[in-house]
Amino acid sequence: MADDDKKGEQELSEDEKLAAEWEAAMEESGDEGEREDEWAAAMAEAGESGDDGDDVQAAPMEEFDTGSEPAQGGGPAPDIDVILDIPVTISMEVGNTQIPIRNLLQLNQGSVIELDRLAGEPLDVLVNGTLIAHGEVVMVNEKFGIRLTDVISPGERIKRLQK
Repeated sequence: MADDDKKGEQELSEDEKLAAEWEAAMEESGDEGEREDEWAAAMAEAGESGDDGDDVQAAPMEEFDTGSEPAQGGGPAPDIDVILDIPVTISMEVGNTQIPIRNLLQLNQGSVIELDRLAGEPLDVLVNGTLIAHGEVVMVNEKFGIRLTDVISPGERIKRLQK
């Protein structure tokens, strides 16, 4: 136990030595009081200039052309050429269903999965996962295609997105 007490005293005395060295160094520099005064003067000056408001200047604001505003009513139409080359994914959904993984793992060639659509019901046409139309499957030059039978209005699409 006596060894622990001596070790604690040694550590404490080392900390005290370090603190004394810092104190001596600060006294030698003699700048401590001056630094505090500089900060106090700067803060006081900032407070004074903020009170009268003479030194405050408005930041320059960029002005926009009136032609860059969206068209409303009879104004010029917006330029949509910017977005015409953006690729989107179109998919046709015949139907869907939910099954447990156990049944999914038992599927093999020839298995039939029952969907939630009736035969002859129109397919859903989705663009990036958003329903935009309904249609029916057609054959064109030995390839499958889809004939749109009903296009969803923009207002209805927005309502579906909000749900």
